[in-house]
Amino acid sequence: MVKLCSTQAKGGVIDDLEPCDQNYWIEKIAVLSSHGLRVLALCRATVPKDSVEKGANLGQEFVNGRPEGQWLTIVGLCAIMDPPRPECVQAISEAKGAGVRVAMITGDHKDTATAIGHMLGIVDEKYSSAITGPELDEMSDEEMKSAVMTYNVFARASPQNKIRIVKALQAVGQISSMTGDGVNDAPALKAADMGVAMGKEGTDVAREASEMILADDNFATIVTAVKEGRTVWDNLRKVLFINTPINNAQGMSVLFGLAFGLKQSPLSPIQVLYSNLICAITLGFVAAIEPAEEGIMTLPPRRIGKRLIGRYLLLRILLATFTLTCLVVASAFWLKTNNEGGILYSKLDPKDPLNPVNQEDHACYMNEELCPKVMYYLEDIRTTAFNVLDFGAISVTLSARFTYLSSIHPRVFYGNKYCWYSVIIVAALQILITYVPGLNTVVFQMAERGMDGRQWGITILFMVIVFLVMEVEKTVRSYLKFKGSDTDDLQYGVFDNPMEGQEGKDDALVPKGASKLNLVALEK
Repeated sequence: MVKLCSTQAKGGVIDDLEPCDQNYWIEKIAVLSSHGLRVLALCRATVPKDSVEKGANLGQEFVNGRPEGQWLTIVGLCAIMDPPRPECVQAISEAKGAGVRVAMITGDHKDTATAIGHMLGIVDEKYSSAITGPELDEMSDEEMKSAVMTYNVFARASPQNKIRIVKALQAVGQISSMTGDGVNDAPALKAADMGVAMGKEGTDVAREASEMILADDNFATIVTAVKEGRTVWDNLRKVLFINTPINNAQGMSVLFGLAFGLKQSPLSPIQVLYSNLICAITLGFVAAIEPAEEGIMTLPPRRIGKRLIGRYLLLRILLATFTLTCLVVASAFWLKTNNEGGILYSKLDPKDPLNPVNQEDHACYMNEELCPKVMYYLEDIRTTAFNVLDFGAISVTLSARFTYLSSIHPRVFYGNKYCWYSVIIVAALQILITYVPGLNTVVFQMAERGMDGRQWGITILFMVIVFLVMEVEKTVRSYLKFKGSDTDDLQYGVFDNPMEGQEGKDDALVPKGASKLNLVALEK
């Protein structure tokens, strides 16, 4: 506006004019803008009455199209402060810590935008200055790609500049999210990998073009969404880490029990099905609602094409599977070798014992009250192996709640009350089906007498062993991370596809000078 002024009002008195000192006004504008103030120039002019129509809306075209050139009188400046929200400053700081770069595209003056950028923490040592939309218009594609990685503040930018900025970021391999609220923002919102529209002040067009809508129009909500997304990803990995070893151990215990010499499976089919069902809907599901772990917003963003299961998660699954399987099979052999000669009996059909027996063993088999020694039958072994499996699953769950922090700590009792609800449910159901007559023998093919002290001792001992093995693995992994190993599976591995989602990212950018295009607005 200063360039269109020929005179200025002395002391704001509109009838006392003098030649306009443009340098003075430009200097004052720069001073005010450098403090983060949005500056408006207040101007006036007199025009012939016959040059305008009654009721006409005199807009930018009327001002810029006057043949007189410098024809306005500048009366003064109005500086407006629009301070950043405190939670926005904190959110930007948290986003930077999470490896999320925040840039600002605004129509404000370059100095104003730079000052606001300093307040927000967007302008720093790495991104120390701003660039304007007209400057971007003169850049080639390669220069544009360099500019979007050099500047964090884009001032005097047009909606067309937004599209070009988004495409330039995508062309250099960045995942870009764009916020906006107006109709002119819709193309950029659509072009971005994640368009975010304002729910309160945004237009319907902007909301339709976006993938996400902010119900509170607060930037901090975006950072909260990032944190929630990371928590969901982390918890999905925990669900896999809990369910997969338990499910694997159910089948592996049967396979290796038979392979290593057992005449009958250490687990009955109904036990396998029950364990699969109860552990999946209790222990597995509660991991999905674990709260975010400390430090989750200090990790870099997940790379494109990363899969849920990485190298270290696969190793953890294999270790838990191996440990559970070995202990379930070991519990069967422990009880089996308690019988003389390793003889294994079944009480389901006394007329058809599984192995030849001597007279003394046969007497014990037929009447336990006359037997001077404790005999364990097939049903006893299945009872113990079944409890070792499910109580071992509880140990895996308690350890898996924390990725690196030790679960041998009071923290294990806090944060997720539903975890302990599920543990209590699983333990109570195990005791129920172990001791309720008919339910234990007829349905689950277990011993009628339940379990004695030795069997419970084996179960508790193996439960502790599973827990300690997983905690030792966690300690080793923490040490490897301290030494610089990629224990978070951040780098690409054999399971990942680095090229996923990159189709179409090499398209040509919007041509330079796009902000000068004459766009036609459709009348309603």
